[in-house]
Amino acid sequence: MTQDTIVAISTALGQGAISIVRLSGDNAIDIVNRQFDGTDLHDVASHTIHYGHITSQGQHIDEVLVSVFRAPRSFTTEDIVEIHCHGGVYVANKILETMLVSGARSARPGEFTERAFLNGRIDLTQAEAVMDVIEAKSDLSLTLANKGLDGVIYQLITDLRTELLNIIANIEVNIDYPEYDDVEQLSNDVLKPAIVALQERISTILERAHYGKIIKDGIQTAIIGRPNVGKSSLLNALLREDKAIVTEIQGTTRDIVEGSLNIGGVILNLIDTAGIRESTDVVERIGIDKAKAVIAEAELILFVLENNQPLTADDEALLTMTEDKNRIIIINKTDLDRELQHTFTDAVEVSALRHEGIDELEQAIRNMFLHGDINVTDQTYVSNARHIAKLEETRQALTDSLSSIENAMPVDMVEIDLKNAWLLLGEIIGDTSTTSLLDELFSKFCLGK
Repeated sequence: MTQDTIVAISTALGQGAISIVRLSGDNAIDIVNRQFDGTDLHDVASHTIHYGHITSQGQHIDEVLVSVFRAPRSFTTEDIVEIHCHGGVYVANKILETMLVSGARSARPGEFTERAFLNGRIDLTQAEAVMDVIEAKSDLSLTLANKGLDGVIYQLITDLRTELLNIIANIEVNIDYPEYDDVEQLSNDVLKPAIVALQERISTILERAHYGKIIKDGIQTAIIGRPNVGKSSLLNALLREDKAIVTEIQGTTRDIVEGSLNIGGVILNLIDTAGIRESTDVVERIGIDKAKAVIAEAELILFVLENNQPLTADDEALLTMTEDKNRIIIINKTDLDRELQHTFTDAVEVSALRHEGIDELEQAIRNMFLHGDINVTDQTYVSNARHIAKLEETRQALTDSLSSIENAMPVDMVEIDLKNAWLLLGEIIGDTSTTSLLDELFSKFCLGK
């Protein structure tokens, strides 16, 4: 079946050394060749690069290098042509326009990767890992993404499905051919241990997924406290830059200030909030309301108190508000005389102004979320939220099958839950995915990818 030939600019828009315009489809070589002043691309070998000019109406647009990848040895398994031009916004768009006029159509976001999936070159987890590689913010997250790209997650899910399929197949044989003496009689005593073992394996994967998600997405962290306790100074100290404005005037921070920090390969998404107190100032109250919303969504609270001030009613209110959250209490301004009488277990003492105690604070954060060293080389960490949700549903389906066993239900009823678990795992790798799911997933990709 002939596929439309799609085209998009695959590099970020903006001025730079090089831009790449990519085409994929049955007519990719022919479309580019009609506008290429150079070697006849119909005659060139796959995986070769050729010098020439892209033309429009007989006029040279740009001096280019054209790479040719013939099917099926390409990313999409279709003919792919990549035009490497000078990195100006206008010239790249002019070449794109020329390809569109010549018969290509604009690619949808993620359509190149979608074709690679639909044409069987990669599975759905590898397709999603492509985006993870692009969005990686640390060595750990990049290693994790590359393991997905290498098919590690696919193999993990396939192994789980194989175990399930073996149980289902034995049930089918037992149902269809009960008269065969050599067929294992799958009583509840035999089924239950196999299902429990599989469920425990999935539970272990989900426990490690906590670390994978932290490595991939980072930790949403809110810095909170009364006005003027040093929240902005702490943010600046952690980031090693003057990100937030710092003054001695209370209420200086009136809106959310954000920044990211890499702690041993784990990203901390820091949010400096407005000081929370009773206020009649309309603008400050808006900032305080935003701060309270951030606290509700934060995965970690850095609660800042002053070493040189006793606890106030506002401090007490914030302590109560955050008592059920992951929280580290920070006693700031240790360079000043101590007036704080209250003793907090495991509080971290710092002087944000002098950048003292910051290393200890970073270690406390890491200890809270990562127990021991994370080895992404030797272990498989599931980090994709969709995968985690499907694994949770799979575990529940196995729980349902165990309930059927406990209630002495017929073995074919147990099989229904096991088949549901098998289908749910299939959705992770794209074996049983719906068109609407695929459309949603690939729409999140950038153009040209």
